[in-house]
Amino acid sequence: MAATDRGDLTRTAILALLGTGGPLSRTEIARELDLSPATVTQLTRELMGHGMLEELDLKPSRGGRPAVRLGLVGGAGHALGVKVTADHLVLVDVRLDGEVLGSWERPFDPSSADALDELAAAVESAVPGDGPPLLGVGVGVPGSVEDQAAGTVNAPTLGWQAMPVGERLRRRLRLPVLVENDVNALAVAERLYGRGRTHRDFLVVTIGRGVGAAIVADGRVYRGARGGAGEFGHLPVDPDGPMCGCGARGCLEAFVGSAGLLAAARAKSAGRVEAPLGQAAAAGDPAARAVFAEAGAILGRATAGLINVVDPEVVVVLGEGTADWPLWRDGFEQALRAQLYPGRRDISVEVESWDDTSWAQGAAALVLATPFDAAGAAGEQGRLVRARLIGATP
Repeated sequence: MAATDRGDLTRTAILALLGTGGPLSRTEIARELDLSPATVTQLTRELMGHGMLEELDLKPSRGGRPAVRLGLVGGAGHALGVKVTADHLVLVDVRLDGEVLGSWERPFDPSSADALDELAAAVESAVPGDGPPLLGVGVGVPGSVEDQAAGTVNAPTLGWQAMPVGERLRRRLRLPVLVENDVNALAVAERLYGRGRTHRDFLVVTIGRGVGAAIVADGRVYRGARGGAGEFGHLPVDPDGPMCGCGARGCLEAFVGSAGLLAAARAKSAGRVEAPLGQAAAAGDPAARAVFAEAGAILGRATAGLINVVDPEVVVVLGEGTADWPLWRDGFEQALRAQLYPGRRDISVEVESWDDTSWAQGAAALVLATPFDAAGAAGEQGRLVRARLIGATP
């Protein structure tokens, strides 16, 4: 490894430490990364010169001079994030510190012969003409991605089989592009900006149109052998249950995904319940309320099984369905606690607020987390992102 490569990796380690742990003094950085004070002083001076770090407040000291703390400059870089759905795209522009600079929505037909060209054109329309360096583009999809740097997508709900999303976008945009399962992307955002800053082992569970999960173990998203880990929605619940969109019968998603909830409510009410189901339940419709209670219990039992297998510190619940969480909560909590292994029954389940841009923010986090990725999951695309952040010519 060349000396310059080693220097870049050490700079990246400093950015990673401050990005995931918050502001620190130079002495604390040296201790955490096992570097000499002289090396930290030199590299942080360079990073400040590049506009990526800034001096913040003074850290109180028990004796001697207070230490100056260093923090990331949010505007030092930004990324575009794209969430792909079956009928539209959501795009966001996000700074290095997680602040959203802008958001857009575009209609989209993934079955179109020109779908990838339409996707590229939508991203191009959001690329700013000036400002801090654009580090790259992150794309979140409801399917599996074997290698996020290559970005080949298998997504049955989009009708995509071996779709070369990453390759086509890189060729058109001439930017680094990372593609990942949308729930894994949310887990990356949690690791960088949310609960993952203080927990290295946690679960992200999403509810809404579909059901998904991401497993973070020792600070890294577990992707499985082919990038398909976390297909929680296709956990078998009942072989005689309703047909799932994946072609199997009785999957978790067929019971607790939004389409399954509505179908169950209509079956209970002879078709009287109309969407949105949450509004009907909040208005007191007994069939709608019963469906949410039953779905909460089904989801709680399934989540308990997942917790028993992977032993996380905390579970974070996200997704459009969280808007109706008060309707899920009682059935979920009772079933969850009853099925958890002894010693895990006090695990915290944290439900976060949600808006339409959250999926796309997760996609942007794929790029923004790359400088903080010691495992190198982003491959060559990650090197290009780091080069753009450091200011080198790729």
